[in-house]
Amino acid sequence: MQTTNTVLMIRPTRFSFNQDTAANNCFQRPATVAENVQLKALAEFDGYVDALRRHGVEVLVHNDRETPHTPDSIFPNNWWSSHPDGSLVLYPMQGHNRRLERDKGVLDRLLDQYRVEQLLDLSGLEEQEVFLEGTGSMVLDRQQRICYAGYSTRTNAQALDQLVTHLGYELCAFNAVDRQGVAIYHTNVMMSVGTRVAVACLASVPDPGERAALRKRLETSGKQVIALSLAQLESFAGNMLEVHSAAGEPLLVMSRTAWKSLSANQRRLIETYATPLPVNIDTIERIGGGSARCMLAEVFLTKHSSTQVWATTSK
Repeated sequence: MQTTNTVLMIRPTRFSFNQDTAANNCFQRPATVAENVQLKALAEFDGYVDALRRHGVEVLVHNDRETPHTPDSIFPNNWWSSHPDGSLVLYPMQGHNRRLERDKGVLDRLLDQYRVEQLLDLSGLEEQEVFLEGTGSMVLDRQQRICYAGYSTRTNAQALDQLVTHLGYELCAFNAVDRQGVAIYHTNVMMSVGTRVAVACLASVPDPGERAALRKRLETSGKQVIALSLAQLESFAGNMLEVHSAAGEPLLVMSRTAWKSLSANQRRLIETYATPLPVNIDTIERIGGGSARCMLAEVFLTKHSSTQVWATTSK
């Protein structure tokens, strides 16, 4: 199963520019002095949740705690992932304040309500300065069991090997850089893989051999490849995620910034394979340096027979 109908999102309490991650996330922009970032982010978050629910997606909302202050809690996909075999993986995070997100109640709620057959905890690699930031660092083709990953300070080869060995995935790794030749901090900024379509900024892979190998692997796995430009990458067009409605309808979620950056032909191709779902997260993108996909943690676990109910409203 490539996609899920259930996602977890973290409702922010103190969303702000994260100085801890800004050194290698060139997408982050500081707020203006008079700007109420938290208020804007909250409105965008609630609108995002409502849009998903209107399209038949189950959204589990966890309200963030004010302390300790974790400005990037709104991007939960980086520190944990779940898998249909019942695996739950915890990841080593580069940002020190991002590591605190693991202790803010999300795991307790997951374990209370979902069956976890095995836990792979890689967070101890932080002591060795070895990082792998979840489905930010990796883009997973769950059907074909392929892990796509662009190397960076946040995506370490050693940690990747441990993860793909545990999950039984094939690794397709490469180097991807921005206009300045700096490694792109997260793979899910430059590519996304769905059931039948993949978007990828092949132009960000400078080595011709690696670029050709990436395209070939996507195509041989049965994906229609939509190649993005560097300008579209900078508009977060690579940061999409396919989910499905309760009725099984494929939905491709992205920010409105990403959708606006696409050409008419690219939009038509997407509409051939899925219903596009653009959402307004302008402030979150600008201040946080992450987009629509980063805000969704996919839940592939099976519920216990008797569970408590998650929040049904985001307010």
